[in-house]
Amino acid sequence: MAASLQLNARHFSPSFQPFHSSSTKSSKPNLVRCSAATHSSKRSYKITLLPGDGIGPEVISVAKDVLVLAASFEGIKFEFREMLLGGAALDATGVPLPDETLAVSKESDAVLLGAIGGYKWDKNEKRLKPETGLLQIREGLKVFANLRPATVFPQLVDASTLKREVAEGVDLMVVRELTGGIYFGKPRGFGTNENGEETGFNTEIYAKHEIDRITRVAFEIARKRRGKLCSVDKSNVLEASMFWRRRVQEISAEYPDIELSHMYVDNAAMQLVRYPKQFDTIVTNNIFGDILSDEASMITGSIGMLPSASLGDSGPGLFEPIHGSAPDIAGQDKANPCATVLSAAMLLRYGLGEDKAADRIENAVLDTLNKGFRTGDIHSAGTKLVGCKQLGEEIMKSVDSQAPAVV
Repeated sequence: MAASLQLNARHFSPSFQPFHSSSTKSSKPNLVRCSAATHSSKRSYKITLLPGDGIGPEVISVAKDVLVLAASFEGIKFEFREMLLGGAALDATGVPLPDETLAVSKESDAVLLGAIGGYKWDKNEKRLKPETGLLQIREGLKVFANLRPATVFPQLVDASTLKREVAEGVDLMVVRELTGGIYFGKPRGFGTNENGEETGFNTEIYAKHEIDRITRVAFEIARKRRGKLCSVDKSNVLEASMFWRRRVQEISAEYPDIELSHMYVDNAAMQLVRYPKQFDTIVTNNIFGDILSDEASMITGSIGMLPSASLGDSGPGLFEPIHGSAPDIAGQDKANPCATVLSAAMLLRYGLGEDKAADRIENAVLDTLNKGFRTGDIHSAGTKLVGCKQLGEEIMKSVDSQAPAVV
């Protein structure tokens, strides 16, 4: 299983293509990876699958097939365990994260998650909401660094809601602190104020080590990209952000080669829409990262295209698309599986260190887009509208058409 975070030392080329050919040297770095990624002779891995709710089972099914096929060309085998999380777990066991699910996940080499949540459980009390299970598994796996790339694919630039000249060439990485801040801070709850009115309250709190470790990850990522890091906070108002900025500034002394800037979160949200190409690497807290990474995803044309990786100091990484469960299209074969397929590629690259297999998947997605296949969320005139299953089949064909297996 994974141990400490490690960083790849290859240099970044600012004019990279989103994915690279397995037959050529990559110009894009492997940013952060778990130490299971430094495998030696191990070529068999335990993978926990968490399909979840809504479209989750559909996209996980596609990603699993692609993962198995791509890995088979490299002599890699998997042992899969499919476990319950979210609403599916609530219906079956009464809790959003069963103990068995967490135990199996901890014993695996990596965890691949689909999506959780849905209208059915919206009125549940907080401890019985699917989203609580997601927070719990992140905390249980101690995955504090969430990496969310937002890259505009040349084939999809016209799918962006922004003008072509604004969206074209966007390539940024949001590094989100994942296990601290207002989502986990205490005290929290409901109460009554001095006027007898009912209140709800949460606490935004960060300890020094939490800020320092995510900041160092972000600096290392920026070092392998274009050498620019923007720290986003609200230090003109919030004491927690004042502390955040001070710690980031102090850590920056360790990275004199990196250009550090600071930005208030409201301005950052505006700048992402106004001129997103100004950003390279963004580091921010849990709640701001949640919001900004979703905003950044829409610059690319569809949230259905973007993967994520969540890594910690030890244990398996958690890999998942950043989209939700989309219950309105669940079971209709309309979901875009690309984000989950690309999350599987991140699992191979950053969780297991299997770069060649990851290359196969990334190249196959790009090839499938080049051939004009699209699900509804990225469909445009002149392209072929297909469903989730068929897009998966086309990606599989592209994987299969690549170089023969290593013997």
